[in-house]
Amino acid sequence: MFVIGSGGKHLEDELRELGGEVIEIELRKFPDGEKYVRVLGFGREATVISSTFAPQDEKILELLLIGDALREKGFEKLRAVVPYFAYSRQDRVTKEGEPISVRAVMRALGLYYDELYIFDLHNPETIKYFPGKGINVSPARIIADYFREKLGEGIVLAPDRGALGRARAVAMELGLEYSHFEKRRISPTEVEIRPVDIDVRGKNVLIVDDIISTGGTMVKAARILRKLGAEKIFVGVTHGVFAEGAVERVSKAVDELAVTNTIPTPVSKISIVPEILRL
Repeated sequence: MFVIGSGGKHLEDELRELGGEVIEIELRKFPDGEKYVRVLGFGREATVISSTFAPQDEKILELLLIGDALREKGFEKLRAVVPYFAYSRQDRVTKEGEPISVRAVMRALGLYYDELYIFDLHNPETIKYFPGKGINVSPARIIADYFREKLGEGIVLAPDRGALGRARAVAMELGLEYSHFEKRRISPTEVEIRPVDIDVRGKNVLIVDDIISTGGTMVKAARILRKLGAEKIFVGVTHGVFAEGAVERVSKAVDELAVTNTIPTPVSKISIVPEILRL
């Protein structure tokens, strides 16, 4: 049975259509702004679905309150599916006195939840901070399926070496070549950015990554690919954390921009619901 938090409401209709059984809960705020949660159903096990996009802190607290309410009502096993995990990019200390924020959030969720499922965690290794069973869910299959016919016998690229694993996973689903962009210094004052050891001339290209925010990297990559003779350019990203104007900027630079619906956006064209039902 599923419990849908406020960060998962955009997934609820499809979840019900595909046969998911949903436990009703009441979510509201007191006049002073504090969150109120009440679980209206009964059971022994439940999967709570809620993405933690803005306002992030409110949605994280809500997950904790839902977990406490379910335990109070006698639920024995709880799983949390957090499609977009806030604070995932704060995964290291860069200045003395800082927290490892992703660790703090995972440990807090571990007070109530036995299992944690996250889609395309920014640094997959940080799942180790969750005290129970933690799974980083790859969106490679659904991204590949969406672009399969559009891309044809094309190429999958990562915007940098750090995202190469994501490009590899999607390329393996498609049976295609893959590579990544790399910065090469060609003079003391000039840096060239281009795909590594792969020819894109006359081919369609899919750029994949976990998060897109300002879109600057994607726009720059698209311009380079155009100069190198690429045909159609697609961008497929898991989490659309878009800054103001980013959707328009990237959409103008490429032939199609599509993200999954871990976060509801105007270009959330790839559904994660079938993957949730497979967990």
